[in-house]
Amino acid sequence: MTNFFDDNSRESGSAGWGRPASGAEAGTNSGVGEAGNVPAGQSAQAQQPNIQQDWQDLSGNPNENPPQSRHSGSKGLGALAIAALMLGSAAVGGGAAALVVANSNSSSTTQNALKEPAETRQAAAPSGSVEEVAQKVLPSVVSITTETEAGVASGSGSILSSDGLVLTNHHVVAGSEEGGRMQVLLSDGSTHPAKVVASDVATDIAVIRIEGVNGLRPISLGNSSQVQVGQQVVAVGSPLGLTSTVTQGIVSAKNRPVSAAAENGESSVIDAIQTDAAINPGNSGGALVDMDGNLIGVPSVIASMKQGSEQAGSIGLGFAIPIDQARRIAEDLIENGHARMPAIGAQIDTRPITNGALVRETTPGGPAEKAGLKGGDVIKKVDDRVLDNGIALIAAIRSHRIGDSVTLTVTDENGGNERTVDVTLGEAPS
Repeated sequence: MTNFFDDNSRESGSAGWGRPASGAEAGTNSGVGEAGNVPAGQSAQAQQPNIQQDWQDLSGNPNENPPQSRHSGSKGLGALAIAALMLGSAAVGGGAAALVVANSNSSSTTQNALKEPAETRQAAAPSGSVEEVAQKVLPSVVSITTETEAGVASGSGSILSSDGLVLTNHHVVAGSEEGGRMQVLLSDGSTHPAKVVASDVATDIAVIRIEGVNGLRPISLGNSSQVQVGQQVVAVGSPLGLTSTVTQGIVSAKNRPVSAAAENGESSVIDAIQTDAAINPGNSGGALVDMDGNLIGVPSVIASMKQGSEQAGSIGLGFAIPIDQARRIAEDLIENGHARMPAIGAQIDTRPITNGALVRETTPGGPAEKAGLKGGDVIKKVDDRVLDNGIALIAAIRSHRIGDSVTLTVTDENGGNERTVDVTLGEAPS
């Protein structure tokens, strides 16, 4: 057991996400998934009027044109729909951004000034400032470049241990295990090869190890259950290949269910921390920290108003995996090589219906059946959390641990015969 996870901060169930059970798939047109599972090959489509949005992940591959997808959105959305995790938006190797400086004739005064010795010592940052946070966090955030047959992708990661363990997103390192090549750029400018320790597509969490390093500065892990809407946060990463970039914002919302599906059918659900801190392609897998420099979330997805194949960018809607859940998944990946997720043992309708999560059927002998749930029941709440739809239920269940007990508020399909049932969460099939 690696001791960088050993502290007193654990999730309280207020935020988080988890892993779909790979053995509980449904047809791509059925809209059915296990509670704790999204059907492979399908994303929940939240249909809403007026607002057109495109969604994509935050890594990038300059050798591919991202697929196009349009979704509509409205206020009160319980599960934000992402049509595809699109690798191909953050160029690397100097193509990420062009910084143009116009040359002009320098005056003799300017030339003389340039010859004066410069003060190079870093001044102490004001207590509680973004500057202080940046000085603390920047040495603990890395830039990751992955070369695969599909192209070159860039992303970010947070150092977990002095000997090179790094927390990042699955989609940042996807494909590197199969003949790919991964390089990590440290804050001191040195570049090192890295390999995947273990990765989980359903949770979009991966742990990698930088090879041949020691004495790195691990990031301080926070407690996402204590995060409050409106609190100030700082995002650190490598947007568009611009390493060691720092942006500031607030926590815009908690417990924001976001479903994501890649073109190859891989899918995930995030019960995300939403922030308006500028997050762009390349920030994936990096750090969202509080004003004490503690990691509270892993940036993974942004919303964009882009048209067609044009480059997506921040519009103030970024989503991060809460660290309480990322920590739990990383522990499983390091110790067991795979992630274990809680489930209630029921097939849930994931179509964009509202006012609850419709149970299609329960697993014989599973937690839901034992608690008295049956097909046709509609789950309205998990504990005190109101559910808009099936994706919101999946996200809420995944915020817990296997063995936790939750109270479900249930009605019939017509909204009548309301009752509460207690369910002890089991382990989703792997």
